[in-house]
Amino acid sequence: MASAVATDKSETSSAPARPGYGALLRTPGALSFLLPGFAARLPFGMLTLSILLLVQHTTGSYANAGVVAAVTGVSMALSAPVMGKFTDRRGQAAVLVPVVLTHAAAVSALTALALAGAPLWALALAAVPAGASVPQVGPMVRARWAARLEGSPLLPTAAAFESVTDEFTFVVGPVLATALCTGVHPAAGLVTEAALTLLGGLLFAAQRATQPKVHAAASATGEKHASALSFPGLRVLIVAFIGIGAVFGGMQVSLAAFSNEIGNPGANGVLYGVFAAGNMIAGITMGAVAWKIGPRRRLILGYVGLTAAASVLWAANSAVVLGTLGLVVGLCIAPALITGYTMIESLVPAASRTEAFTWLTGAVAFGQAGAVTLAGRLTDAHGSAFGFLVPMGATALALATLLALRAKLAPKAPSRIITTSVTRVNERGMGHRVPVTVD
Repeated sequence: MASAVATDKSETSSAPARPGYGALLRTPGALSFLLPGFAARLPFGMLTLSILLLVQHTTGSYANAGVVAAVTGVSMALSAPVMGKFTDRRGQAAVLVPVVLTHAAAVSALTALALAGAPLWALALAAVPAGASVPQVGPMVRARWAARLEGSPLLPTAAAFESVTDEFTFVVGPVLATALCTGVHPAAGLVTEAALTLLGGLLFAAQRATQPKVHAAASATGEKHASALSFPGLRVLIVAFIGIGAVFGGMQVSLAAFSNEIGNPGANGVLYGVFAAGNMIAGITMGAVAWKIGPRRRLILGYVGLTAAASVLWAANSAVVLGTLGLVVGLCIAPALITGYTMIESLVPAASRTEAFTWLTGAVAFGQAGAVTLAGRLTDAHGSAFGFLVPMGATALALATLLALRAKLAPKAPSRIITTSVTRVNERGMGHRVPVTVD
């Protein structure tokens, strides 16, 4: 298995290490879309937990709450790639504005039905538009980075930065949702989620100058626009990201149940925040390291660590032990998550890149939805320890798939990547060809 060591050396000959976050943030136009983008993404970390807490409060059942949250997640997973495809072809603002308006209305309707004591079927029905209208701001931000940094050594740093931003929302979002739902009102989490999505989404959509260019269904030469799903590497990454989503979903339900079992419901937000903080810390580290091994190997090694860490969660018998294990699980998620997003540039062409990012985001949501449903039923029947078995099983299956299909994660056309790299080096005055190998 080859690595991109030669590339690393060529890029570091004029700099001591990979360009850091400071250089990334100095990219022209970056802050104009990063700040509103963060405001629009924060609610994503609040949505599932806010639904769980509200529906569990109104129905008294984690299983019912898990069903409603799962319907939301599945709806988002199915709609995200469609939203990504339309975004590639119509532009981000054209898609985002109607989506955030729809989402605010749908979440408001779901909240009203839950407070009115509506039956489970009605809550599940209302959850469909609430999930389907979740704006895909994270993939849109990643697509803006990919468009502005194509071929730049800053691109892996941008991928790490985006993962850190995502995980920061999963640190702040659950803590905020728990505080609002337990300290203010059971519906306060969803109300805040809808308001932040609407405000942040509209502000982000207004930043049109940094949008990636629109790709028509067919190019001027008559070349047909390929679906991102037609690239086998993306399909393998989708399986890996479903496993990561199962960790998020299983942790959300099981941590909430564990906190109730020990008589301290407020500990849920803290425990989940520690778990997400581990992910964020690892993400920051990932972006600062100039790796000597290729992305495919990093992905597999990261997933091995994640599977091993998730396999011991069920054995925790105190909040301190569970918090420590949750931190380790969080530290192991970032290497797999960041590397998977980074690999999209070499596996999928630019015309389908937003769609590809939304497939991965949708895969996380799908895994989260399935885990919430299964962990909710296991928790109701047997307690939180059985809920923690869901992340263990999901990551083990995903790891087996990664190992069996790892050859499909090699870039489709390495010669094109070599040519691009050689041109960039020559423009810097190196005056010689630099061989590039792809892992």
